[in-house]
Amino acid sequence: MLEARLYTATAQEKGSYALPGEFDGTVNQAALYHAVRAYRNHQRQGTHSTKTRAEVSGGGRKPYRQKGTGRARQGTIRAPHYPGGGVAFGPKPRRYRTGLPRKVKRLARQSALNSRANEGAFVVIEDLAFEEPKTRRLVELIDKLGLDDHKVLLLMADHREAVYRSGRNVPDVHVMLYQDVSAYEVLWADTVVVEESAIGGHVVAGSAPKRAKRAVAGASKKKAGGRAMSRKRATAKQTGRKKATKSTKKKKSTRKGGKDA
Repeated sequence: MLEARLYTATAQEKGSYALPGEFDGTVNQAALYHAVRAYRNHQRQGTHSTKTRAEVSGGGRKPYRQKGTGRARQGTIRAPHYPGGGVAFGPKPRRYRTGLPRKVKRLARQSALNSRANEGAFVVIEDLAFEEPKTRRLVELIDKLGLDDHKVLLLMADHREAVYRSGRNVPDVHVMLYQDVSAYEVLWADTVVVEESAIGGHVVAGSAPKRAKRAVAGASKKKAGGRAMSRKRATAKQTGRKKATKSTKKKKSTRKGGKDA
């Protein structure tokens, strides 16, 4: 079960937050690839266009006679190899719609959220309540969270106009509903900040400092255990080498004895 840092609405660290069951740490790279590709294709307008040799103006007659000039035969001065001629195999207006199954969309979205949770770039915060739109207040909140140099995706449980308009003109902050977020938008952000009521997890018992101390103690125990294992392996290697040298000496002595006999 994955955990995330939990903060109050004033950016005070409250403890750890156990994420719900769908946050199992699984990241499907193939689903992410298809989801991002489809999203980026849908951003294209597809209005690009070039003219072929039939669409450019001019070139209605043969520039010179077919034979007798010593030059290569030409039928028009608007062929693709002429300056001002048409474009061969150029782009034409088209739709870039890329179909994606719903299950793949959901899998990609959850994979993106799991990826940020695995990296420790997933933060849970209590529900924000702004009486009026204040960009400064939201920027100060992000600074207190230590995310002033990050691209931040703020996900709300429900639409609140004051919160949305507070982050609308901040370049590296994107505010939207949790239920509407896509895999591309999650991957765009360096850190995802989600309101507590949007995901439905629960607070982990124990304060954050105690949990941090436990983690440090566990890491030190692991290091000590690793050192002991390395010492055991080193002694085992040394004893193995000694045994190997003794066996080789015995073999040599037996060979010499046989030769003398």
